[in-house]
Amino acid sequence: MDMQIIDTIAQWAFALCLAYYGMTNLQWYNYSFKRVLFMHHKRSWHLYYFILPLVVYVGGFFVPSPWGDYILVSLSLVYFIALVIWAIKLDKRLNFTPRVVKFFVIFFIFMALNESLCYMLDIESGLLDLMPLIFASVISKIYENVLLNRYIVLAKEKLDIMSRLIIIGVTGSYGKTSMKNFLTQILKEKYRVYATPRSVNTHTGIVADINNNLDYTTEIYIAEAGARLKGDIALISEFINPHYAVIGEVGEQHLEYFKSLENIVETKFELLQSKRLKKAFVFKDNLKPQNLDNALAKKITYFPENVRNVEANLEGTSFELFIKNEWHRFDTMVLGQFNVVNLSAAIYMGVELGLRVEEIQKAVKRIEPIPHRLNKIQTNQKLIIDDGFNGNLKGMKEAIRLSSLYEGRKIIVTPGIVESTKEANIELAKAIDEVFDIAIITGELNARTLADNIHNTQKIIIKDKSMLEDMLKSCSQPHDLVLFSNDAPSYI
Repeated sequence: MDMQIIDTIAQWAFALCLAYYGMTNLQWYNYSFKRVLFMHHKRSWHLYYFILPLVVYVGGFFVPSPWGDYILVSLSLVYFIALVIWAIKLDKRLNFTPRVVKFFVIFFIFMALNESLCYMLDIESGLLDLMPLIFASVISKIYENVLLNRYIVLAKEKLDIMSRLIIIGVTGSYGKTSMKNFLTQILKEKYRVYATPRSVNTHTGIVADINNNLDYTTEIYIAEAGARLKGDIALISEFINPHYAVIGEVGEQHLEYFKSLENIVETKFELLQSKRLKKAFVFKDNLKPQNLDNALAKKITYFPENVRNVEANLEGTSFELFIKNEWHRFDTMVLGQFNVVNLSAAIYMGVELGLRVEEIQKAVKRIEPIPHRLNKIQTNQKLIIDDGFNGNLKGMKEAIRLSSLYEGRKIIVTPGIVESTKEANIELAKAIDEVFDIAIITGELNARTLADNIHNTQKIIIKDKSMLEDMLKSCSQPHDLVLFSNDAPSYI
């Protein structure tokens, strides 16, 4: 084969690898270049899979032929193999959504145009083969912004048509997805309810959800609002203008993005900026923003106002709540003492929207545990507690407390707390040390902090989660309890 053709294939392969690596990272971080560049949890990957290959690639063009050609071809082959191995090991690989497919279509079009232009001008494509990557990124971003603006208009028009729709916004550092699901299951007793699916909680996600999934017969729409930066929830609140707002517990989650607890509090309270807000339910122990005006403060009801006789064990949870000048008992299959707070918010909202207490009691009793949030599974002669989606200190310590009630051997599988402080992980390690026989620490992020503060429990550190299944088979026994506490993806 002609060396020029080999060079061209190598250049295409190299540019494609860069595009794949870049798009994978962008998808993880909600297509934010800022977060990929400055807030990535494994920035060393940028060095190994982007910067070093790019430096060697560019340097190869300054080496005389044929050695420069050999460097280019060898680099492209090694880079391709390394990236394939990297992608195979990921537990969250690139999802070829319409947005991703459009990017690669644009990318290949520009690659073909670039090669055609270089051929007609009789020049070496060389470093010009990197230009399609830049053009595709810019044009794809512009196209997506234009598309998003059009989708926002359509979603707004749909909400305007549904003039009788009641909208509830839900946010908080912890438990917002649980509150959303509890609200849905309780309010279904009387209304046609639809809630944002899974953990869809961004402005763009809510816009797409309204356009694609919100049925015109829906009476109550429950939207979960998440944030990584100040202004994120204000954007959502301005868009959906909720009639009711629920703000769960606010803490130091995502502290690396917000820099201070005060910034987190102010961001969560942005949900109250709705122009048609009737009432807000706010967790009673939250800090209050300094700029909270009196008119808005009068719309806030704090929860749980009065709660007593809380019992939370591996069989379920029960508690009493003071409603309408009377104490009422609630029983649920849902595990975790902290869920009393989340359930109370949903109960108060149910009362606010006209449900009888007896209806709410029946609904609470029927509530099904939310997947990956203190799910109890009996399998292979072991008790599994799947708490993979619980990533805050308070919730993880409650899972540890529940595990301590089990009489047999106990194993915990955890990466620690992601997007939190070293002190929080030290506190978690001490709690683990008091309860578990074996601690399997996954990933590198908090491995040293956890290992240095776990002294009595046997420690096993695995950097590659693909080894986890074999490790559990080798160290677990029948009748063990296995707690999966938090489940950070491999890029964290």
